[in-house]
Amino acid sequence: MTQHKARKRFGQNFLTDTSVIDRIIQSINPHATDKLVEIGPGLGALTCPILSIVGEMNVIELDRDIVPKLRLNCGLQNKLHIHNVDVLKFDFNQLVNDDEQLRIIGNLPYNISTPIIFHLVNYAEHIQDMHFMLQKEVVDRLAAPAGSSEYSRLSVMAQYHFQVLPLFLVPPEAFNPRPKVESAIVRLVPHKTRPVTVPDEKAFAALVAQAFSQRRKTLRNVLKGHCTTEQLEAAGINPGQRAQELSLQQFAELNRLIHHSEKPS
Repeated sequence: MTQHKARKRFGQNFLTDTSVIDRIIQSINPHATDKLVEIGPGLGALTCPILSIVGEMNVIELDRDIVPKLRLNCGLQNKLHIHNVDVLKFDFNQLVNDDEQLRIIGNLPYNISTPIIFHLVNYAEHIQDMHFMLQKEVVDRLAAPAGSSEYSRLSVMAQYHFQVLPLFLVPPEAFNPRPKVESAIVRLVPHKTRPVTVPDEKAFAALVAQAFSQRRKTLRNVLKGHCTTEQLEAAGINPGQRAQELSLQQFAELNRLIHHSEKPS
């Protein structure tokens, strides 16, 4: 396989452990009929074996110098569609025809993994599932229950949009160069029916972001100007609580109460 010097500015850590690669592919379980999209294929450690199963793939790779090496490594140039763009500016709708569903995979750069997941929220209706390699700490936050130290804005918003299923850990020695952190594989499946109903998704997202903006402050203080003490209590929330103590359901109920109070009578 043609090699490439990893670039720190692109957050590159190339997966090299074949047993880990095999386990990831088994978790994805690709089929020939799948519309697979890979973010950050690198040198093709996952791309090449998956391409041999599905026959055709779209991949999104920012590093233009790696593109010819990826083509050379995977061989089947006419079946590998490479988009040399920033994934955060990529419109995934261009890959979808009619009722097609995308299956998205990737070893996401640790420094922009959360923005990528929030970007993909915009295309959730066209996504069957996603399998990502992420920093273990990010996977812990994605799956964290209310009340835990890892519970965050990311936890609430991810669990609103997706079923979050942590799969297994990947040690640093599975990569070249070795990252300084432990990695994990996670499966994200968009909810066909959301676990809670909110009247205004933008206002809901803004409420959650504000609540977690100053984690040490009580909700009474951090949400001042967004809702009243009476609205917190009406939602069954103690105003002296902090954001990490609220469940997804409680955030949704608070959003509902605020929304209805803002409606003209």
